[in-house]
Amino acid sequence: MGASSLIVLIIAAIAFSGIAILISKFVLKATTNKQKGEPYECGIPTRGKTWVQLNVGYYLFALLFLIFDVELVFLYPWAVVAKSIGWVALIEIGIFFFILFMGFLYAHKKGALKWM
Repeated sequence: MGASSLIVLIIAAIAFSGIAILISKFVLKATTNKQKGEPYECGIPTRGKTWVQLNVGYYLFALLFLIFDVELVFLYPWAVVAKSIGWVALIEIGIFFFILFMGFLYAHKKGALKWM
């Protein structure tokens, strides 16, 4: 497992995705239907203006949730091997939580956690 296997993996990923796109272009017929171009939400036809500008605070809040949620996924593998590693695991998770807490403080300082 070296650089050559990484190159082969990248080439295979590009080839597979390119082949899938080409097959879909040749197999599926392109249709232009007015109904397909309309916005759709929960089966209810839209009324009025459909382009609504959302507040960026919702996006920031969702992004922060994803960041902290994904970070917590890393706790399970640590918990599985923590007893066998010993004190080193405790120090590593302390550093991990410190970095996570610093990110939380930064987001709080920037006002990203304020809900409108």
